[in-house]
Amino acid sequence: MEYRYEPTCTPGGGNDTTCSTAYSCPDPEQTRYNVWRRVDGGEWVMTGTACRGGGSSDIAPLPEVTPGHVLREVRRLPLPRATVAIQPSGRTLVNLDTVFSTTAPQFDETVTILGQQVRIVAKPTRYTWDFADGTTKTTATPGRPYPAMDVTHRYTKADRTHRPRVDVTFTISYSVDGGPTQSLEQTITTRGPAATLVTREATAVLVE
Repeated sequence: MEYRYEPTCTPGGGNDTTCSTAYSCPDPEQTRYNVWRRVDGGEWVMTGTACRGGGSSDIAPLPEVTPGHVLREVRRLPLPRATVAIQPSGRTLVNLDTVFSTTAPQFDETVTILGQQVRIVAKPTRYTWDFADGTTKTTATPGRPYPAMDVTHRYTKADRTHRPRVDVTFTISYSVDGGPTQSLEQTITTRGPAATLVTREATAVLVE
């Protein structure tokens, strides 16, 4: 990492606002500077400000954004939940395939942690289907609507109301101030909202 510090107010330049900012440090002997940062000779990115004074050129480095900081932020953020789609919808027949699918949720946001810009990307990598009859199934894909049969389930008991859902597990990657991408060891799982599905048994009808 390389850091560059520039005064927020240049003598003979700037405006009253920037010059006021330059002298806004808690210690009146210090002056506020803009802090720039770049990684491996890349583009310079302004990451915030820092106070320095007493003629010293030593400036405390920006605090390190750790995986723990990112994990806490991810847990605070509302990661998306997946809504289960069922075919046939609302009502199905026992001992026949019912088709389940969902839309892969997307998450890509930039947040501020310790005064630095952190881009967080959550990628869905596992889907856990809870059919609400005591059985579950795990897949790496979100399934597709009929006529695809990626995720199916057969209910065996009629005249029951079930509340199936799909839970999504995300892997998390992040980068600090445009730096290299890093990954969290921990995954985050969001519980999907439950749908309503009633099972029925087909009845034979005599047709003359």
